[in-house]
Amino acid sequence: MRKDVRILLVGEPKVGKTSLIMSLVSEEFPQVVPYRAEEITIPADVTPERVPTHIVDYSGKGDGGEANVICIVYAVNNKKSIEKVTSHWIPLINDNTDKDSRVPVILVGNKSDLVEHSSMETILPVMNQYTEIETCVECSAKNLKNISELFYYAQKAVLHPTGPLYCPEEKQMKPACIKALTRIFKVSDLDNDGILNDNELNFFQRTCFNAPLVSQALEDVKNVVRKNMIDGVCDNGLTLKGFLFLHTLFIQRGRHETTWTVLRRFGYDDDLELHQDYLFPLTLKVPPDCTTELNHNAYLFLQSVFDKHDKDRDCALSPEELKDLFDVFPYMPWGPDVNNTVCTNDEGWITYQGYLSQWTLTTYLDVQRCLEYLGYLGYSIISEQESQAVAITVTRDKKIDLQKKQTQRSVFRCNVFGDSGSGKSGFLQAFLGRNLTRQNTVSEEHMSYYAISTAYVYGQEKYLLLHEVFPDFDVLSDTDLACDIVCLVYDASNPHSFEYCARVFKQYFMDTKTPCMMIAAKSDLQEAKQLYALTPLEFCRKHKMPPPQAFTCNTADAPCKDIYTKLTTMAMHPHVTQADLKSSTFWLRVSAGATVFAVLGFAMYRVLLKQR
Repeated sequence: MRKDVRILLVGEPKVGKTSLIMSLVSEEFPQVVPYRAEEITIPADVTPERVPTHIVDYSGKGDGGEANVICIVYAVNNKKSIEKVTSHWIPLINDNTDKDSRVPVILVGNKSDLVEHSSMETILPVMNQYTEIETCVECSAKNLKNISELFYYAQKAVLHPTGPLYCPEEKQMKPACIKALTRIFKVSDLDNDGILNDNELNFFQRTCFNAPLVSQALEDVKNVVRKNMIDGVCDNGLTLKGFLFLHTLFIQRGRHETTWTVLRRFGYDDDLELHQDYLFPLTLKVPPDCTTELNHNAYLFLQSVFDKHDKDRDCALSPEELKDLFDVFPYMPWGPDVNNTVCTNDEGWITYQGYLSQWTLTTYLDVQRCLEYLGYLGYSIISEQESQAVAITVTRDKKIDLQKKQTQRSVFRCNVFGDSGSGKSGFLQAFLGRNLTRQNTVSEEHMSYYAISTAYVYGQEKYLLLHEVFPDFDVLSDTDLACDIVCLVYDASNPHSFEYCARVFKQYFMDTKTPCMMIAAKSDLQEAKQLYALTPLEFCRKHKMPPPQAFTCNTADAPCKDIYTKLTTMAMHPHVTQADLKSSTFWLRVSAGATVFAVLGFAMYRVLLKQR
């Protein structure tokens, strides 16, 4: 909504411009009328739209340059002043305003108390000729007739303009307006059946106008649509065509404010673009050493969005279902690489778990992008929250976690280091359940440097985010080094592979408190003696690391996930001692907990799925 409205009154001498202003302010006709009224400001609390309004009496000295709306005043008893509307004032206004952003114009027929006839017959052809003319008001400064209405219409022309919504020549809504209202319909269609049923219409009405529709009013609305559109109502609910027709009707009947109220409630600005303040709330601050995660309510919302679009109930989103989900976005936010970042089914479709994982990844890596995406989905509206910032939890400083030896985080970042060809990419893809055969079907251009999925630690579901770090040793950035755990991968069959891991550890992580784990990848191949001063096992012992973990993704079924549970556990408990890490009992507890809760979690999800 605009911060203020600036109204300029123009017209021939003696038509009553100044009298109109004086009558509005004093609520009586002035006995003495000055040559020109000084600019006045009407406070927000006394205007219908609650916006400060400045009224300017034209002096002919360029004081209309910043006007938001121009009132051309003529005297209904003065034919020459009426002719001047088209011969002088409209051309003058058009010459001084940009063609693409024309200022709305209101025609004001003053001195109606002096005649018994109306000037509307003469004025209607003028209104039809010039699309910038919003309306015409006949009034009397002397009798105070329609004075407040005049300035209300002027204010309304600015705050609820016709221009962005409707094309009078074609008698239909403009494409940008149709696009915005279509998104609003899709967001409001909570079950995605293409119809706004009574519950959805009531929620929409309450959201936009703070009051539900009574049953009779609902039926009246639908009856109006039925009479005018064959397919506007279906199964006693409003279709998209019916929804668009209703708004066209509002605009044609001069009720632009109804459509604008809806558009602004759903985040749109005067140009029918989603407002930056709506997409990027300023309330979220993320201090250093803190991370961003989705909270429980955000996951519930995202689950409802998934359910809404998983029409075949196969717990995965086909390309068509995914396209339908993102239809409320101005662009497709997920590229082909997402399918290699999260879990997919055998057809390569993103699963329910993969879908939530991708949202978790976006929130962690780029919280502003996550806020934008939630804005497109209408999170704050559907969840009835002030903004989508309430969906985000900013975790406490990592130093506090270390001091207290416990963490409340749900997402842990593991940066994966290794020389070229060491098996890093295979290690990431194995986390998503893909063996070597399946990995070989992934095209190089769609490969992802991230993989994220869930791991169970002591019965708690956590997200482990693996990030493959580019192997250029000399250009490691702060982002490459900032993580909860380091994974050092070497090719057990390549005698030169381990040296890179040893160098990275000694230069970047030896003197930090970040836990590290060594992975002996490609363990299905013949093990080679590493050409380094210490064997990998000796190196790990010397630097108080767990022994190297043998790993391969060359398996008949999905690769074993025990290693990822270990990584998540170490990330959660960086204070765990070397003795604990060596203890078979410790890892047995972790593995048993992971297995039990993975089975329970899947069973619970199947129960929920049946309920859906």
